Amino acid sequence: MKFSLSWLKDHLDTAADIHAVAAAMTAAGLEVEDVTDPSAKLKPFTVAKVVEAARHPNADKLQVLQVDTVDGRKEIVCGAPNARAGLTTVYAPIGAYVPGLGVTLVEKPVRGVVSNGMMCSAAELELDSDSDGIMELSDDLAVGTPVTEVFGTEPVIDFEVTPNRPDWLGVHGIARDLAATGLGAFTEKAIAPVAGTFPCPITVKVDGDACPLFSGRVIRGVKNGPSPKWLQDKLTSIGLKPISALVDITNYMSFDRARPLHVYDVAKLVGTVIEARLGHDNAQAEGEHAHAHEQLIALDGKTYSLTPDMCVIADANGERPIGLGGVMGGESTGVDVDTVDVFLESAWFDPIRTAQTGRTTTITSDAQYRFARGVDPEFVVPGLELATQLILDLCGGEPSEIVVAGEAPKGRPDIIFKLNHVEKLTGLKISQDEIKDILTRLGFGIKDHTAAEETYLNADSYYEQFINVSVPSFRRDVEGKADLVEEIARIYGFNHIPSTPLPVVAPKNGGVLTASQARARVARRALAAFGYSEAVTWSFMRQDWARLFGGGDDKLLLANPIASELNCMRPSALPNLLEAAGRNAAKGFAGSYLFEIGPVYQGLEPNDQKTVITALRAPDKARHWGSTGEDALFGLKSDLLRLLEELNVPVASLQLVQGSNSAHWHPGRSARLQLGPKQVLAEFGELHPSVLKALDLDGAYAAFEVRLDLLPSPKAKSGKSKGALSLSNLMPLTRDFAFLMDANAVSGDLVKAIKGADKALITDARVFDVYRGQGVPEGQVSLAIEVTLQPTDKTLTEPEIDAVSQKIVAAANKAGATLRS
Repeated sequence: MKFSLSWLKDHLDTAADIHAVAAAMTAAGLEVEDVTDPSAKLKPFTVAKVVEAARHPNADKLQVLQVDTVDGRKEIVCGAPNARAGLTTVYAPIGAYVPGLGVTLVEKPVRGVVSNGMMCSAAELELDSDSDGIMELSDDLAVGTPVTEVFGTEPVIDFEVTPNRPDWLGVHGIARDLAATGLGAFTEKAIAPVAGTFPCPITVKVDGDACPLFSGRVIRGVKNGPSPKWLQDKLTSIGLKPISALVDITNYMSFDRARPLHVYDVAKLVGTVIEARLGHDNAQAEGEHAHAHEQLIALDGKTYSLTPDMCVIADANGERPIGLGGVMGGESTGVDVDTVDVFLESAWFDPIRTAQTGRTTTITSDAQYRFARGVDPEFVVPGLELATQLILDLCGGEPSEIVVAGEAPKGRPDIIFKLNHVEKLTGLKISQDEIKDILTRLGFGIKDHTAAEETYLNADSYYEQFINVSVPSFRRDVEGKADLVEEIARIYGFNHIPSTPLPVVAPKNGGVLTASQARARVARRALAAFGYSEAVTWSFMRQDWARLFGGGDDKLLLANPIASELNCMRPSALPNLLEAAGRNAAKGFAGSYLFEIGPVYQGLEPNDQKTVITALRAPDKARHWGSTGEDALFGLKSDLLRLLEELNVPVASLQLVQGSNSAHWHPGRSARLQLGPKQVLAEFGELHPSVLKALDLDGAYAAFEVRLDLLPSPKAKSGKSKGALSLSNLMPLTRDFAFLMDANAVSGDLVKAIKGADKALITDARVFDVYRGQGVPEGQVSLAIEVTLQPTDKTLTEPEIDAVSQKIVAAANKAGATLRS
């Protein structure tokens, strides 16, 4: 939104300059984007008069001019076709910066003749987009007159209008807010009704769904010529091009009062009825040139399809579209220099419907911009009266009576406002009189309490602290007490809000993080140390993908997803990590190690949101001459166990169970870790091939998911320091055992049993060989296990070693294994 300083002063009696106005706007919450002063770049330029014009001796298309300037008579070389003796034009001296050319003039010869300045065109001064030759000014102007006085250039403010303040889309509304800050006095002029001299020959009709309120009148006998200089200057100051008096008046009303209007040429209307309705479907349309929807050639010359959710203005008993309500008029009824009788429209169009129409048609007209944000519904008829008077003053004519169809939407209800809300919410101590004065200056009404309200307020000793505030029709953004507090603080000055430190809170023992948050932090650091990269993905995904991972319930669908393929809350983070790894591989970065710590969703209740630690190893396609490398699945299992150790989970007590994982895991290459059937801490393994195929992925992807909320709480620390490090000075020794056990048994259970055979001496046990074949019964497997013994106080004797070996064999027997002979 742009406005000039003089335009603002039409509604604000102030002596403030443009910079003071910008500062006051910023303090009041209006976001000033730019302050431009066109006169600054035009200061070097003055009026000059050409005395003589002679052909250049060395160029056919150039002339050598003798020019009377503010600096005396100068010889200037000029190539403009309209340069001639007696012409009054604009002179640029040596050293002047010409904005339209982006150059600074220097004294230099042009084809052998030195030019002591320059004659300027409107385009070179950026006063017009294009021009043919140098400027031709009135001969009444004296030589040396500054160009800034000739063209009346003045400072302009450009600021951003927030969607909740459509009243700022008119200079009148801006002036009201600035007057409330104390910058000047708001000049609110009463709008006198214009009496109609004859009944309106045009009847208006509305479909309440399409347009709630539509009004208008005919003005006959107008003369549509150029608008006066004052009006053209106002429009050009904000970048609008004057067209004709009638069109300029409607543009002026849009920017002055935030009241878009439209004028129709009565001679071009069909019939005597104008209807605002919804668009029609052409259900019976047939043939090569048939259209499914109505068509409109708008004022911009483009053809638009009118869908049934758009507001259409139509004549010919509602059959012919002549405009898009609140967006743009039609070419068929547009006014021109031959227009004599006009129908002036002033309506209130639904903001949501208007905004949607703008998006569908891609039209962003000044009218659409305002109606989509909601113009003042009570200014429909007063705006019509004001525009009528402007047309009569500038174009003449005779007005008819006003016709109105429909009714304006209801205003906001009154607000019972307790004055101490201001201090409670902002800390500002403002007197009751000042609060009432601010609200009054902003256009709010302060009314007496009714008897019912007195009962509601209990008529106690604090009764005087309540006021009844009526919300003006142009402030539909104000709904409650907090909005009023914001308005009061905004005008009083945010800079007056006291800086009060927050109360000192004693630090919490053990830090401010919850146990779950602390564990998430440890897990994040551990996985990063293991070589994984953290990913942050959406908390939602495609519903068909969610169903592959045990989710996808319709109750978890999003009502307004940011994209059609992200429409369901995720039951797992794995699909998003798989998609990310797939994108990396497609760009040549295979073998991604990714992890994410975040929520998954199993339902709509608060307890249905769980935090999980998810990690993924993507297949690496790199080849190596020496070996195939580590098995990704067992590498992932190692990372999982290391992570659980970092989280103080008793890894030695965990049970490894196969065949019970969720359906998205590979049935033969996955397992889960649990402390019991009801406390499953983690699932890990390779993803099911069918799932990978659905996600368009190739290869074996290994992953794990850890439920953070199911991890057992670590034992509380005693607070004492750790004991002294105890290291044995004796060498450890190893013994190898070969056991036969069922091929489907879990080797980890056997290793766990062996470690528990003698906890004082056995420090480690690991499988180092697996054998199937001759000498091993069918259905069984031979496991070779290396057991490490660590003596503490003396070297072990053979009988002691044999005793430990017996314990190991006995423990293995209990686990279902027998010593291989």
